[in-house]
Amino acid sequence: MDDQTSHYTVLARRFRPQTFGDVVGQEHIAHALRNAIHKSKVAHAYIFTGSRGVGKTSMARILAKSLNCPAAVDANPCNDCEICDGISAGNDIDVLEIDGASNRGIDDIRTLRANVNVKSMRSKYKIYIIDEVHMLTKEAFNALLKTLEEPPPKVKFIFCTTEPNKVPDTILSRCQRFDFGTIATDSIAKRLATIAETEGANVDRDAVELIARRAAGSMRDSQSLFDQLLSFGGDQISVSDVHRLFGTAPDERLIELAGHLLQRRRDSALQLFNQALADGVQLGELTDQLVSYFRDLMVLASDADEVAMLSVSNSCRAELKEQAKTWGLQTIVAALQILAETKGRMQKATYGRALAELALIRISLLENLEEIDGLIAQLKSGTFSQPSPSPASSGSSTRAPKPQSAKAVQSAPAASIPEQSENRQKSQATPTPESPQKKTEIIEPDVVNSTETTEKPCSEVALVDGCEQELWSQILAKIDDMLRNHVRPIENVAISGPNRLDLTFPKSYHFNKQYCERSEVLGQLERVASEITGQPIRISLFVSDADDSSAKDETSKSGSDRRIDIQDDELVQQAIAVFGATVEKVVPIVKQSRGKD
Repeated sequence: MDDQTSHYTVLARRFRPQTFGDVVGQEHIAHALRNAIHKSKVAHAYIFTGSRGVGKTSMARILAKSLNCPAAVDANPCNDCEICDGISAGNDIDVLEIDGASNRGIDDIRTLRANVNVKSMRSKYKIYIIDEVHMLTKEAFNALLKTLEEPPPKVKFIFCTTEPNKVPDTILSRCQRFDFGTIATDSIAKRLATIAETEGANVDRDAVELIARRAAGSMRDSQSLFDQLLSFGGDQISVSDVHRLFGTAPDERLIELAGHLLQRRRDSALQLFNQALADGVQLGELTDQLVSYFRDLMVLASDADEVAMLSVSNSCRAELKEQAKTWGLQTIVAALQILAETKGRMQKATYGRALAELALIRISLLENLEEIDGLIAQLKSGTFSQPSPSPASSGSSTRAPKPQSAKAVQSAPAASIPEQSENRQKSQATPTPESPQKKTEIIEPDVVNSTETTEKPCSEVALVDGCEQELWSQILAKIDDMLRNHVRPIENVAISGPNRLDLTFPKSYHFNKQYCERSEVLGQLERVASEITGQPIRISLFVSDADDSSAKDETSKSGSDRRIDIQDDELVQQAIAVFGATVEKVVPIVKQSRGKD
């Protein structure tokens, strides 16, 4: 039992880098420190930052040995003398390693300040290595500040931290900073292969690469996983041993599951997911693998072929590339967002499997979002046009009857118009006769005689005087709802010349006019007018100089007139259809002036 307990410790220490040349993935930092020693330009304080397991403390020990080893050659320690052995073991009398997490108070720093002036016992320098320095308290940092600013000549400080943002700027500005990056997967795999050869273990190359990918750039994590694998495996360690030990799914299963989702085979996807869990794959590990898998698809869909993959081996790159091409970048991003959201929710829920299965179903329901981008671009440019319904489909409908909107009364056959709409039109007041001037009152599509609309729903209209009312009614019937709402306030339609149509807004509708002046909107109006008249039409927009008396007209209408307006209002009709309501009373909204009456 004692041998098994000490095995991990022995393995981790045995392969810890002992010289600058042994450092993996941080060669640029090793080169800079070695040059500083050669040129006698060693700073009095260094701070090493980076994620866990990337070599910060190991580099600090190597630097301490290089400075104090009496037999150092070319800035490399001999690793045979008593000083090197003591520093490597962490018990040298002149190189003090302090854990910032457990010695974080001001009293600990006061003790350090009291001893910092004591000369080193046998070495050239007295060196303090403070690990996790960001854990020191504010008072401890303040106490350390003066000593760090003016240290004794033979004292060096080396700080190591994973969170440099928590170190005060006053400390950072007095240190030379080196940022340790994550270690490349290939470098980790190469190091693990060397360890396996030294240990006399037969490990498949694919198994080594899998552990290197799981380490996520941390050499220490990779050694911990590899040590566990060596204890678990037999004479020959394969990829299947790695998956069985860590509860992960093999590459082939991930590719097959993604293929089922791509082809919308939800039953097969759920069955494969269930089989994976039954075979010992851990739910959390499988979810993490799916997140990494769709991350790889996103990278390949972006044509970043040189970026390393995290979920599967490089031999599967061609299959993932084909899937990424079929899915499309937009759909892959949506699927990745679903998985990321699910992973976050699973950490706080006891029904993680249901959430994971829900994510798979949601991914299988995703449509090709690349096509939606094309439709949006058409809508923005004003070139999108819906296909007109066939006569067979327009004559009847399988949906439940609902109140007809303005465009429905205009375009639908007379047989499909509810009787209540016809009664509403009959009860409407007779429109006033036209004035002798060249000005046409605009009649909304709701009040156009249903018989006339049925006889000529989209007949060609000649651009001559007297046709303004019919032309405008057909234009309103063919444009989309948003544009129709903006042009409803138009009070005058006039023919001002050959192929020219003038539209006049009331005085208070400047916003509607500005919206319609946009090139794509005005182009839609001109295109619809040209289709109806059979000749190119130019439309000009104006604002009336007359005072807008619409508010006064609204307040003077009778109750029956207001009820008719409400019945013509599309939004009100939708509310009536949803809630099954009836209009009992119409109350006009009158703006009240502030201050004195």
